[in-house]
Amino acid sequence: MSYLGEDIKKLGFGLMRLPQKDGKIDIEQIKEMVDKFLEASFTYFDTAWAYAGSEDAIRQALVERYPREKFQLATKNAAWINCKTKEEAISQFETSLKQTGAGYFDFYLLHNLGEGRTKFFDDFDMWNWILEMKQEGKIKHTGFSFHSTPEELDEILTKHPEMEFVQLQINYADWENPAIKSKECYEVARKHGKPVIIMEPVKGGMLANPPEKVKEVFEKANPDVSVASWAIKFAANLDGVITVLSGMSNIEQMEDNLSYMKDFKKLSDDEEKTIKEAQEVLKSIPLIPCTTCNYCAKVCPMKIGISGSFTAMNYLTLYKDKGAAKHQEQWLVGGHGLKSASECVKCGKCEAVCPQHIHIREYLEKVAKEFAE
Repeated sequence: MSYLGEDIKKLGFGLMRLPQKDGKIDIEQIKEMVDKFLEASFTYFDTAWAYAGSEDAIRQALVERYPREKFQLATKNAAWINCKTKEEAISQFETSLKQTGAGYFDFYLLHNLGEGRTKFFDDFDMWNWILEMKQEGKIKHTGFSFHSTPEELDEILTKHPEMEFVQLQINYADWENPAIKSKECYEVARKHGKPVIIMEPVKGGMLANPPEKVKEVFEKANPDVSVASWAIKFAANLDGVITVLSGMSNIEQMEDNLSYMKDFKKLSDDEEKTIKEAQEVLKSIPLIPCTTCNYCAKVCPMKIGISGSFTAMNYLTLYKDKGAAKHQEQWLVGGHGLKSASECVKCGKCEAVCPQHIHIREYLEKVAKEFAE
């Protein structure tokens, strides 16, 4: 059965992490990357109003240099960023049209739905507005990107069956991660008959340099391909995928991606076994066994961001990137109005309700020490 975007090649150019030169976006390098991408018959470009300088860069590197019908351009509306009225939210769309010079958008997304952010799109009635823009020909296909639970995704798609596609974070590391639940979110989208655009297939670059034991699995299976290629191909192998976005930030990354995605074929049985082995190795690395059920949050008198702290700590354990882990802790805890691990008063109420019997107080102490440095 055919689906929206089936004919689009399965590698999309994500424009969030663009190359820099002397502290500015390197337009000339992006032009070269765009040329190589299109020469290899890839056509999907993904930007957003919220990506500083990205829309203007793609106007210069792509829109002003190629016929409009030669590519698909996607951008996004983040109504939850400093918008107090519907008019302010809509102005992001007008800005995107102006900055890209695209005339229309092939794919337009309500950006980063989930948790408290969805309410802005509801309050400003962006759901009906986006359909009006489609009727006017300024948008060809309407959808949304999403970062939250499968239950919330199911609720949104039940309320808004008119949305044509969903953009989800999917990679082999997060496939069964209880904090991300990639597999469950993917299954919800497919249950509703929606094709999927995949973001973060390499987990912000982390799966280009995964834990050493994971790297050994892939290098043993095929020493001639990049470790990152396994992550991209895992995502592209799923059914109902429009494209897999890769945030390429230099020509070398572009050339590597093109080398194995130009003639992409479904994974062989042996390749699937290799990825499963890598997933098992990841699971074997000792982590805090938090499933983010958040029962602890319901009883914590200090409103500590316990599950967010543990997710960030697990990230640090896996990928050894303290800066990225600290950023994650700041977003998952402080960014959600919760207090840091250092505020724990060790009352023990959390441990009394934890289904996993985690020594929460002990781990919070470790988190506080790790992220205070």
